[in-house]
Amino acid sequence: MTGPVSRPPRVTPPSFSPPCGPVRGRVDGEVVRVSGIRYAVARRFAAPVALPDRPAGSAPLEAVQPAPACPQGPVPFLDEVLGTRSGELAADEDCLRLSLTLPAEVGAGERLPVMVWIHGGSYVSGAGDLAIMDPKALVAEQRVIVVSVTYRLGLFGYLGLPAGAGSAGQGTAGQVPARPANLGLLDQLAALRWVQRNIAAFGGDASNVTAFGQSAGGDAVAHLMATGEAAALFRRAIIQSAPLGISRGRERMTAALAEAARSAGADDWAAMSAEEIVAREPSVAAAGRPFGLRGGMPFGTQYGHDPLPAESSIEAAWDRVAPSIDVMIGHSAEEARLFVARVPAISRLAALPVVGTGIRRLLVAVATRAVYSRAAARFARRHVRAGGSARHYVIDWAAPGNPYGSAHTIDLPLLFGDEATWRRAALVAGASWPELHAQGRRVRALWAAFARGDALPRRGRLPGALRHRAV
Repeated sequence: MTGPVSRPPRVTPPSFSPPCGPVRGRVDGEVVRVSGIRYAVARRFAAPVALPDRPAGSAPLEAVQPAPACPQGPVPFLDEVLGTRSGELAADEDCLRLSLTLPAEVGAGERLPVMVWIHGGSYVSGAGDLAIMDPKALVAEQRVIVVSVTYRLGLFGYLGLPAGAGSAGQGTAGQVPARPANLGLLDQLAALRWVQRNIAAFGGDASNVTAFGQSAGGDAVAHLMATGEAAALFRRAIIQSAPLGISRGRERMTAALAEAARSAGADDWAAMSAEEIVAREPSVAAAGRPFGLRGGMPFGTQYGHDPLPAESSIEAAWDRVAPSIDVMIGHSAEEARLFVARVPAISRLAALPVVGTGIRRLLVAVATRAVYSRAAARFARRHVRAGGSARHYVIDWAAPGNPYGSAHTIDLPLLFGDEATWRRAALVAGASWPELHAQGRRVRALWAAFARGDALPRRGRLPGALRHRAV
């Protein structure tokens, strides 16, 4: 005679009633996930529009599917380095969505710090819900809420075109009207407004929001600070490996990209499929190659277009907000090591006996300083001079014997994901997961301490991983 069959206890799906309308998520161990919520909608090449609230008595939105990625081309090199898989998320132009990860048990009166994640990818790749950016460990260990934002990329989000250079529809007298620039940045602002309006229903503190992002995401966070709404939307900013050294002086390159877009049939893009537009992106991006280091990230924020001031006024905009937003900004010790191996001439030099290693080390140092470290230090000093508070950090952790060392993106495995999502990544080959997790736990604790507003020492060090200091 057999006994009763043992079944796992049934878990009631967690429900929430934010102003946007009822939603239902799912329990995932120590966290709750509320995924794929639309924070706005947008027509192709148009600014985002907030959605109307659903009535409080309407059926809950089943928020259990990850947000789709903005349509984008494959990046095999990054798939190898980061262990991602091209197409792991569905692609959809209807990608203006966000996902929340919060502790499984949140007290009725609790108000947790909120961290809004802006993913990187040179403004042409990536998505908020990629598995390698899973904030589960950060949330479970530190009792914060993480909001992961997906936004428009590349030709869909970061190339404004002047009148005559292509847009959806015709203007007067047959002229093609201007296409807005900075659509991806406007998407991020819409997401931050959604957070302000709705996060309290999930146990979050709308007065204690930290915007944080890496690479292009860090660049975006810095430029979100220059918008008129910044101080009302977030209290702190963590700017990770932002290529601020190539964010200025881009006007001529952007004009070249606009001309390339015209040659690639931009006047007809409104009627094309998303796949057809993505297929044209490489030919447009190629117009940035003659512009040196800036051409390494041809798409990006454009000054003088909503919501950004003219380039000549960007410092003043940052200065105005400095007393209202605390900043932590930094980079990895060998940012450029991710890229120099892909330059054939540098690879040949690095292979030279005796002198090769020294040449490579010098080139990595020069490129890291030009694109990342010098601009980060300047940003922090200017912020403090303007009355703000700033910390500067450098990450020097590296997988033992790994050819990438402390390269660009090395902060991602320390902050996010787990052994399952990072096991294929060339970036961390050679590291044991217990070591990586132990170092990551300390980095996550520092990030969360900053987000909470904890008092941090003037100088601090996580041995073998990171050093930081007040500026």
